[in-house]
Amino acid sequence: MRFSDLSKDQVITTRAYTMTEAEILAFARQYDPQWFHVDAERARAGRWKGLIASGWHTGAVAMRLAVEEILEGSEAFGAPGLDHLRWLAPVRPGDVLRLRARVVDKRVSASARTGAIDWYWTVVTADDQPVLELTATTLFELQPKPVD
Repeated sequence: MRFSDLSKDQVITTRAYTMTEAEILAFARQYDPQWFHVDAERARAGRWKGLIASGWHTGAVAMRLAVEEILEGSEAFGAPGLDHLRWLAPVRPGDVLRLRARVVDKRVSASARTGAIDWYWTVVTADDQPVLELTATTLFELQPKPVD
């Protein structure tokens, strides 16, 4: 979607994404090797009663869905950061996730060269249980760069 396609209070829900055990293990082994992400046997006996995905993995899936379904082909060029991030419930192998993104604010810089979207993301399971929420800003290039 392009910047011009987005409007305040617009809600976009992405396609479904299924978390597999193999993917959870591979991500965690490389980036978040805590035992409850990488040791299925020990995780079954632990607080979570089974293997759970890293919250960072869930965030990465949310980003992938946002890029593939919202930002790809747009003028988006980056983000200055997040204002809020919460992992609300564990994500388990087989969970089917969707991203819901609500545009909270849309603005254009004084120079009219940059647009910004503030939005609230919620990742939910197939039964609509929220597992992650965050607020973020995405920047958009509104004027073409001069050709050298």
